[in-house]
Amino acid sequence: MYYETQGGSVMTSLAQGRTKTFVLVHGAWHGGWCWRRVVPLLRRAGHEVFTPSLTGLGDRAHLSRPEINLDTHIQDILMLVEMEDLDDIVLVGHSYAGMVITGVADRVSSKIRRLVYLDAFLPENGKAQIDYIPPQRAASMRKEGEETGMVNPLPLSLLGVTKPEDVAWASRHVVKHPYQTMSQPIKLANEAATIRLPKTFVYCSSPPTGSFGQFAMRLRNDPTWQFFEMKTGHDIMIIDPEGLARVLLLAAA
Repeated sequence: MYYETQGGSVMTSLAQGRTKTFVLVHGAWHGGWCWRRVVPLLRRAGHEVFTPSLTGLGDRAHLSRPEINLDTHIQDILMLVEMEDLDDIVLVGHSYAGMVITGVADRVSSKIRRLVYLDAFLPENGKAQIDYIPPQRAASMRKEGEETGMVNPLPLSLLGVTKPEDVAWASRHVVKHPYQTMSQPIKLANEAATIRLPKTFVYCSSPPTGSFGQFAMRLRNDPTWQFFEMKTGHDIMIIDPEGLARVLLLAAA
C-alpha cells in the first residue's frame, strides 16, 4: 500500500497516540550516532527510542575485527531486546541493517510490532547482502574484503550527504565495516512467523544508490506492505530527520 507524507501537522496528531518503542538500527559504516537528529523528534512525540551501535561500528569501533559477521550483529540486537526487556517494538533497519532486522525478527517475532526497512536490504533465506549489490560495486567490495577483512565507506555523496556541515559531521564518524557481515548468508528458521508481521518499506529515491530500487519496484504496489517514497538521499536521517520522523510515526500509528 503506497503512502505519501504530509506536513508537520502529522507530527502533532501522531504524538497523541500511546507510547511506542522504537529500535533504530544503523547501516554499514555508521553507528548509533547517525540518528542524533531523529531521536529528539520521536521522544518529543512521547515515544521510547533506542539507537544501538553494532559491534565494531560507531562508539563500538574499538571492538572492530575481521571476524565480526552478520550473526554477531543480529545477536547485538537480540541482547538489547533481552536486557532492556523490550516488547511491542517498531524495529527499524537502515540499509545493511535490513539484513540484521530480518534475522532478529526470525528469532523474536513475538516481540515486534512492525518491521521498517529504511532504504534497506530485504534478504531471502540463504542470501547475503553482497548478492544484492550492483555487480561492479560488489566486485570491488569483495576484493577489498577478502584482502583486508574490512570494507571502506562509500562516498558520502552517493548516500546523498552533500551539505558541507553534514559531510564534516559524518566524515568524522564513519568507519570501515567488517566484510563478513556482508558476505555471510542469512539463515532463517521461522519465516512463516516473520511473514505475518506488519512491514513498511521506505524508498529514498533522490539520488538512488542503485541497490534498493529492486525492492521498491517489488513492494510499491504490494497490498501486504506499507510503502513510502521519500525524495531524498539514502542517509535520510542526516539529510531530512523531520521527514523521517513523520514516516516512522505514520508507520507506527
